[in-house]
Amino acid sequence: MKKVLKTEEERIAYNCRKATLLIEKKQNIALNPREKMELQVHLAGCYICRIYEQQSILITAMMHQILRKPEEQLKLDKAFKDKLKKQIENKMMNN
Repeated sequence: MKKVLKTEEERIAYNCRKATLLIEKKQNIALNPREKMELQVHLAGCYICRIYEQQSILITAMMHQILRKPEEQLKLDKAFKDKLKKQIENKMMNN
């Protein structure tokens, strides 16, 4: 059953939720023509979602940059691993 959106605030909130979903989707796969149009129309009138899109694109680009670095930079140091291992062992012994 489809919920009826009664107030203007509910309609705006629903549209923003849908727009953020489309913004995230657009970064991973191509939107179909209807989705593209809906997003363009929403972004034309919603400043907050335009900012969200800019931030989302930036965060995604930063994550791609981090994940593309050589493996050595992504490894945990030995001291951290040893500390984590001890914490896990202590938790297992207490349970």
